[in-house]
Amino acid sequence: MLPKEIIKKIQRIRIRTNRIVSDVFSGEYQSVFKGRGMEFDEVREYQPGDEVRDIDWNVTARYGRPFIKKYVEERELTVMLLVDASASSRFGTRQEFKSELAAELCAVLAFSAIRNKDKVGLIIFTDRIEKFVPPAKGSRHVLRVIRELLYFKPEGEGTDIELALGYLNRVTHRRTVTFLVSDFKTAGYDKALKIANKRHDIISVMISDPREMELPPVGLIRLRDAESGEEILVDSRDERTRHLYRERGREVEDEILRIFRSTDVDCIRVSTDRPYVQALMRFFHRRERRMH
Repeated sequence: MLPKEIIKKIQRIRIRTNRIVSDVFSGEYQSVFKGRGMEFDEVREYQPGDEVRDIDWNVTARYGRPFIKKYVEERELTVMLLVDASASSRFGTRQEFKSELAAELCAVLAFSAIRNKDKVGLIIFTDRIEKFVPPAKGSRHVLRVIRELLYFKPEGEGTDIELALGYLNRVTHRRTVTFLVSDFKTAGYDKALKIANKRHDIISVMISDPREMELPPVGLIRLRDAESGEEILVDSRDERTRHLYRERGREVEDEILRIFRSTDVDCIRVSTDRPYVQALMRFFHRRERRMH
């Protein structure tokens, strides 16, 4: 039996994300992910009313009468949500933890997918594979995905993106659209990301919190690495300390973005202090412009 607060969260997310999908993403998902897989099927003779742009001029010239190319639309898509549930995801200094933001954003993507009759699957990972929900269709299935994201208690603390991408390749037998949701506070996944992106359409969703970039000047603070457990005591009133903290945060962020550029992986950047809808819209519009 789920706790009442989790049930309320699921209901709240369902209502909110359904409204966002209806009002904001009604055509965005389909225009970006659908229609890209129009595959050539055969040629046949031109008939009145056929699209002139589909004429195959080589075959037409060979036979002396017009032929057109016939296409079949790509089959249903499989959308995979590859979600980092390591200890650093259970952090947040604004209205919600990074893990809660990840759950709501994944709900938007999942409801967008099933509205377009696509399948949705889920892989939750830390430094191990924590949970696999095979791809399926329907609202009940999406609610199960949301429930797992909100209620599942991972055993691991660390982050192993390379392991997660390897598992994705093993459990999927065809190309997927995969949203890799993480704060990417780890290293050594460059090669795995590049390989996976050749087989799948990988889109990174980079989740952050403003406190990861800026220390408030409130005095002595004990900083603890959520994944390693390492602690350090710092004086946040010291300007040099805050400057070094800020610079280190920027270095980490720049390195993450460099990896995405070098592996040709799209990035959606979201933060616990900003609405995520605008970030998703920018991604969809950027994808649409590139396609056309």
